[in-house]
Amino acid sequence: MEQILIIQLARFGDLLQTKRLIVSLCAQKKQVHLCLDSSLEALARLIYPNVILHPVAAHGTGHKDQSRFHSVFLTNRRAFEKLKSIPFEAVFNLNFSGLNFRLAALFDPDIVHGYSWKNGQEIIGVWPSMGMRWSETRRLGLNLVDFWAGYLRHKVAPEDVNPTAEPRGGGLGVVLAGRESRRSLPVPVLAAIIQTLVVSSSYDSIQLLGGSQEYGAAKQLLKLLPRDLQQKSFNLAGKTSYSDLVERVAGLDCLVTPDTGTMHLAAHLGTPVKAFFLSSAWCFETGPYGKGHIVYQATTNCLPCLESQPCPYETRCLECFFSSEFKRFMVTEKEAHAPENMIAFRSDFDELGQIYVPFAGQDKESEKRTQFRHFLQQYLTGEGEGASDTDTTLALRLYSEKDWMMSEGPKKLFGI
Repeated sequence: MEQILIIQLARFGDLLQTKRLIVSLCAQKKQVHLCLDSSLEALARLIYPNVILHPVAAHGTGHKDQSRFHSVFLTNRRAFEKLKSIPFEAVFNLNFSGLNFRLAALFDPDIVHGYSWKNGQEIIGVWPSMGMRWSETRRLGLNLVDFWAGYLRHKVAPEDVNPTAEPRGGGLGVVLAGRESRRSLPVPVLAAIIQTLVVSSSYDSIQLLGGSQEYGAAKQLLKLLPRDLQQKSFNLAGKTSYSDLVERVAGLDCLVTPDTGTMHLAAHLGTPVKAFFLSSAWCFETGPYGKGHIVYQATTNCLPCLESQPCPYETRCLECFFSSEFKRFMVTEKEAHAPENMIAFRSDFDELGQIYVPFAGQDKESEKRTQFRHFLQQYLTGEGEGASDTDTTLALRLYSEKDWMMSEGPKKLFGI
């Protein structure tokens, strides 16, 4: 059996978004190995039980304690030696980071896809280079699940990645906040949304989910709920292991969440998601993967922004969630009730992968996005009727001169 290595050193959500790549390789009867941050090892064992894990210390390594630093160094060195001893047929190196490039140096650069290391030089492959270029027009976007699967010619169908979402009978789950603060709704707004959903849908319980740092926010939220809702609410912030979280999310009727790792876990499990996307979060890049989910996407003209930069507009993308119209719209789902500066999407698929179909609001980039996706589908499959004028324009934007001469990439560019 061929041995394949995936190096995925990013966070919780990214681990889940690697699923189409992993499932596709497993479907080809490959033995998949996954190098990941050690903090996610327990979760990965639950999500990918047939994958061989190689944990390393990728995050939180800036230790002032010399003994701790020495321990991390020795642990990583042993992991690197183990990886180097395995005769991998291919290595998929998914992240742009110093440690990813150092790991790539362990292997023959000819078998490394994505970010490789050759003769002391960091090499970025054609496919991730294209991704960096189209990120300049982020409103078009490609779901990260499909982007990472794009390293393969033969992939499982998008509808075979995650189950179609269906209510499970366990009530409403609420993710209190994401890792990036501007992507999350303020507690008073979240409390009003919860009250609206519970009253309209008669959920039996409310489970508040998050890390220990969200425990205080959960207590504040509970105080804002009516007494009858408080009595069926559970503050689980900081109280769930990964196995607890998987069990609880798997049993929910619905998960209310910003763009978070728990959102991707719900999609993996087939739990319906109602997601709030604002600030730097754009659903066509990182929305929930699968059918049966709803995304409420803020659409002020400054979005999507960079979370690392201060907001000069006082986070005006929040205003649509504050509006009284939004609470009414969540219940009726009638376009006439939708607030301004918002599009409501239902998740669906096309031949390339995940898409979102609006049922309220105007998706002004829809036509351009369709053309962009058609271009990528032809590039990835090598199939199509040749290049249209739009394809030629996109090729000139997304391809650099050296890319035309390189054999690397999912497919040679079509008919140009």
